[in-house]
Amino acid sequence: MSQYSDFAFVYDELMNEVDYDGWVKYIEDIIDNEGVKVKNILELACGTGNLTIPLTKKSYDIAGIDISDEMLSVAREKAEKEGVELVLLQQDISELDFDISDLDCVLCACDGFNYITYDDDLENVFSKTYELLKKDGIFIFDISSFYKLANILGNNMYGENREDIAYMWQNYFDDEENLIEMELTFFIKDEDGKFERFEEVHQQRAYTEDEIVDMLKESGFSDIKSYGDFTFEKPNEESQRIFFVCKK
Repeated sequence: MSQYSDFAFVYDELMNEVDYDGWVKYIEDIIDNEGVKVKNILELACGTGNLTIPLTKKSYDIAGIDISDEMLSVAREKAEKEGVELVLLQQDISELDFDISDLDCVLCACDGFNYITYDDDLENVFSKTYELLKKDGIFIFDISSFYKLANILGNNMYGENREDIAYMWQNYFDDEENLIEMELTFFIKDEDGKFERFEEVHQQRAYTEDEIVDMLKESGFSDIKSYGDFTFEKPNEESQRIFFVCKK
């Protein structure tokens, strides 16, 4: 799952159009909708802290876990600039090992679980999360839907040319294994005005909603809700992002 090395240092620039304030609001709306009191949060696959930092500013006690030292380094730099203290741990979430239990909330946003490509590994995360939560604790996460990975990203190619960075993004979807491979090529301008080339390959698994629900049930969860695309409506066949809300 270590697929964010050079990418970590350009991630925020490439994702600068993502409405992270909207993400935070939706997460808080989910919490309010469930009627639970949340003070502490464990965020899995926290990346560069784009949700960790604003949630911390809202007085939540948050610990963030990510597999990428590079991503966590960027998160620490951003937190320091904004005067925010973060608890960040480098760990592969598919082998989740966290000492503190009785958590109010476990969060995994921005399709982090799609990077876990084996059922057993994902079930392990779900089971460990169930153990970490207090009674009535809440587990919030999202996935890029099967429809999005197979049809929107599919076997398509994307590209963009900005002032200081350009990239090409070629996708290959394996409909037998339900895996998408994303070949990313970046050209980043250095201090001398020259462009340096970086290449990375990312892989994600396309899960159906039913597959996720079955794994959650196997892990102990019974109160499971799913929503499509930042709404409180059930996902439909063309929903691109599916949110799951599970209460222990």
